[in-house]
Amino acid sequence: MAMSGPSGGAGRRRGRGGRRAPMADINVTPLVDVMLVLLIIFMITAPLLASAVPIDLPESRAKPVETEEQEPVQLSISADDTLYLGDQVVPEAELPARLDAIARENEGKDKPRQIMLRADKGLDYGRVMRIMGELNRAGLTRIALVTTGAEGEAPAEAAVTDGSDTGQ
Repeated sequence: MAMSGPSGGAGRRRGRGGRRAPMADINVTPLVDVMLVLLIIFMITAPLLASAVPIDLPESRAKPVETEEQEPVQLSISADDTLYLGDQVVPEAELPARLDAIARENEGKDKPRQIMLRADKGLDYGRVMRIMGELNRAGLTRIALVTTGAEGEAPAEAAVTDGSDTGQ
């Protein structure tokens, strides 16, 4: 004599009472979790990929500086001595006027706009310092020098050395 379990066994089928109905709901919680993680990853990596000007940055062991809620201005100097503001080529004669315009649009705020200076490692030190002097003259004193990670460390992520805002 065989005993049947709580599922009713083979001999007790009376209509739909013994069977489980399929679940018709979709659990969206794992989907939302995955989407939030992907959103965070893209928010972190997008600024690193946004610089369209290819520059061979110097290496540094500096830790990344936290950026603010306001988007920093990217000023790049390529190996062929071309100046870029964002991804637009700027003639050196126009640079002071463009920097003054950036400083004027930020005049009423408590902190000046942050400038991310990206310079090719093969450039003359004096050339980079002349550009930094123009930034200082325009009142843009929050300058961050962008570098890559030193050899032997983790994969070369962009590091930012913030040597600005000295209170002068």
